[in-house]
Amino acid sequence: MSSDVAQGDEVTSGLDRRTELREFLRSRRARLRPEDVGLRTHGRRRVPGLRREELAQLAGVSYAYYARLEQGYGETMSAEVLDAVARALRLNEEEREHLIRLAQPDRRTATQAVPPQQRLRPSVQHLLDALGVPAYVVSRRLDILGWNRLATAVFGDWGPLPPEERNIARLIFLAPEARDRFADPERTAVTIAGVLRMNAGKSPDDVYLSSLIQELSQTSEEFRQLWARHEVSCGTIGETVRMRHPLVGEFDLVHEPMALPGGAPMRLVTYHAEPGSRSEEALRMLASWEMEPLR
Repeated sequence: MSSDVAQGDEVTSGLDRRTELREFLRSRRARLRPEDVGLRTHGRRRVPGLRREELAQLAGVSYAYYARLEQGYGETMSAEVLDAVARALRLNEEEREHLIRLAQPDRRTATQAVPPQQRLRPSVQHLLDALGVPAYVVSRRLDILGWNRLATAVFGDWGPLPPEERNIARLIFLAPEARDRFADPERTAVTIAGVLRMNAGKSPDDVYLSSLIQELSQTSEEFRQLWARHEVSCGTIGETVRMRHPLVGEFDLVHEPMALPGGAPMRLVTYHAEPGSRSEEALRMLASWEMEPLR
């Protein structure tokens, strides 16, 4: 998976951070009109967008405090203040992370004790639905954020599961019926543990990811042993994964993950069969059964 925090640190390290922070906040203020946020205006305005004092009022902080932030001095700002400013400026997740990296470059943006809000853009779900191969989208924590009908046919139906249980690692280590869809579940378990280890190394302060690792360590002896090996993995990129299905038996799929740009780190994972193979025929059969209308 990609490491947006690491990449962001590399980008900002060669720039004047305070200048970047100042210009970023000014540009975000300039795109907001008073009427956009429910403020009344009187007379002509000398600057586009919101004034500093208006933004401070919306964020619930003093003018002097916000002015100091916009001057580039964010090191002493609390997480609550930065979050309030982000909300007042109506920043999206990617912009919020950028703000925090500029204001406090040594602070990781993923130190949240609660799950981050991660939703697929409608266009990504449309892409999943249009793909002719099994596909799904996962977060850095391997939460399953979206999938298509072919993925349901191959891996099982994730729809009835509570959202907190839609997680690849949780399914592999704690759900035997999901694990049995893989012909070599032990190999799959090694890979998943390695992916979590690598992601944890990239984002060591991600409390939400750490909570999953702690849970799996407490509930799965297999995971505990694999975690102790300190192996890392990017996933079975381009490798063949043998699946086992109760209707079509065993067949092979090629696994191809790719990072999705924008916002929190997400990865699109696709599986396809080699053209002309028995596996392609098995996948075609599953697709035809999955697309049959209910009677």
